[in-house]
Amino acid sequence: MKAWMKTTGAIVLASGLIFGGMGLSGAWKGPQKALAEEAQKNVIQVSGKGELSVKPDIVYLNIGVETSASTAAEAQKANAAKIQKVTDALKNDWKVAEKDIQTARFSVQPNYTYSEKEGQQVKGYNAYHTLEVKYRDLTKVGNLLDAVTAAGANNIGNASFSVEDPSKLEAQVLEKAVANADVKAAAIAKAAKRTLGVVLSVTEQANSSTPYYYAMEKAQATAAGDAATSVQPGEVQVNAQVSVTYEMR
Repeated sequence: MKAWMKTTGAIVLASGLIFGGMGLSGAWKGPQKALAEEAQKNVIQVSGKGELSVKPDIVYLNIGVETSASTAAEAQKANAAKIQKVTDALKNDWKVAEKDIQTARFSVQPNYTYSEKEGQQVKGYNAYHTLEVKYRDLTKVGNLLDAVTAAGANNIGNASFSVEDPSKLEAQVLEKAVANADVKAAAIAKAAKRTLGVVLSVTEQANSSTPYYYAMEKAQATAAGDAATSVQPGEVQVNAQVSVTYEMR
């Protein structure tokens, strides 16, 4: 009986230590949380944007051929002959490298007609073959489009202008983004009657990890009579965005 009582006493004592420890742990959480909240009051977090407008040095062209025939085989065969002429013109006449010509779309699809009497019927087939072509002499884009049209291309999409090597511009546009964040943070600190401290962290935002390029002026291919097609490259914009956290004193 005495042995049982001693064991029970040990359990009670141990339990008291456990609960006591939990009490001490809880007591320490208060100051830590207060310090964290105080630290949050002494930071400024802003986003900064950087932008550059530059001349493009490459254009991506969608050049395609569409052919109709009564059977799928006929449509495909005729289309293959036409796209081969277009490809030959690009390689031989315009010296476009093979690595800069890539098939972007190829398909053969039925054409359907519908009537109440016969219902849905297949009436011929359409074959499509589209090439994505990279071209770097932007002064001759219109002439190239005229040439491939003469060779048989009858489905030409919009020209997309860009910068082939973005790494040359990344540092510049990111510097602009951080500078923009500096201006914003300084204005906020001044309005709060505080001063701006050191930079605590800088994060390049995911949606701008690679500068984004888009055409300021879309290429417009227009031909009037025997006039050559006119294509205007315009400029492209390079964008980047960062999130910067500063100390506020």
